[in-house]
Amino acid sequence: MSIPSHRLAVAVMVLDKDNKVLLVKGYRGWEFPGGYVGEGESIKEAAIREVKEESGINIQLTKFYGIDQVVAKSTCVFLFEGKPISGKLTPSNESPEVGYFTFDEAMHKITLKVFQDRIIRCLNEKDHPFVNEI
Repeated sequence: MSIPSHRLAVAVMVLDKDNKVLLVKGYRGWEFPGGYVGEGESIKEAAIREVKEESGINIQLTKFYGIDQVVAKSTCVFLFEGKPISGKLTPSNESPEVGYFTFDEAMHKITLKVFQDRIIRCLNEKDHPFVNEI
């Protein structure tokens, strides 16, 4: 048997002081900022870097929610909560639109069901930490 090749990814639900959720709009529509963990990079470092790259916001990680395993793609997505500590909302090449939204606004902006389910899972504290297979 050969050694499997898995990919690690991160997604971060950044909550501002008013409990609004940071979303970025990319090619898949609105979602949490996130992306792949680079070679030689820690999962936490990747989470902080991805938020900065996609939104212009520097964050502090405050909570680990759980893992979404995308079985068909051999990818594990580590989900965190973060809070903004500095920076200014700034669109990027990956995310031409960024913003903070109430929970209801976020649920209307997010069009992919997998990302709607993700936000609900992250807000459901009694199920933390979770390991979810999708």
